[in-house]
Amino acid sequence: MQHQRADGSVSANDALARLMEGNARFVRGEPRHSRATREVLADLAKGQRPYATILGCSDSRVPPELVFDAGFGELFIIRVAGNVMSPEVMGSLQYAGTHLDTRLVVVLGHEGCGAVQAALAAKFQGARERSHIALLLEDILPGLVDVDPQLPPPQLLERAVEANVRWSMRQLLETPEGRARMAEGHFKLAGAIYEIATGRVRLLA
Repeated sequence: MQHQRADGSVSANDALARLMEGNARFVRGEPRHSRATREVLADLAKGQRPYATILGCSDSRVPPELVFDAGFGELFIIRVAGNVMSPEVMGSLQYAGTHLDTRLVVVLGHEGCGAVQAALAAKFQGARERSHIALLLEDILPGLVDVDPQLPPPQLLERAVEANVRWSMRQLLETPEGRARMAEGHFKLAGAIYEIATGRVRLLA
């Protein structure tokens, strides 16, 4: 059973359980949320109260609202290629925590991420990209330092995608704000991978 606090917020653990229950419905093909009624939209016009924040990739195959079977106003979503950290992303995460009081942040990577694949090509093959793509890849590369280039390509990409999620998480945790929120005891940061072929979200240990 999920519990809502007296102030209306949802605990981090309950928020994560709610996300995973929604993903299970999505995988089964039994979503509850498909559209919003006029009444729901009218209520949301008064303000938002999302129960979790998702930092995900811009890939068109990974829409968090559908993946987690969430309704309008339930998730605060930040999407950028490679689910990378940047000052703008950090500011958005800080806004969600400070002004929306979301207790859970999920960094959601996905199988076959093109941004991570491009970063691997740049790191191990010397591939070059256009200037702004190259800047994006620079945000990914530090997280790939321990990835073994001798792995078979599919396994290499799998490990790199996971490493990139963990790198984004580490950057958030190393900020003064991230450390302060963790010290409060009611904030949770989780990493996850979306499986393109199955629709399942797998939490990282």
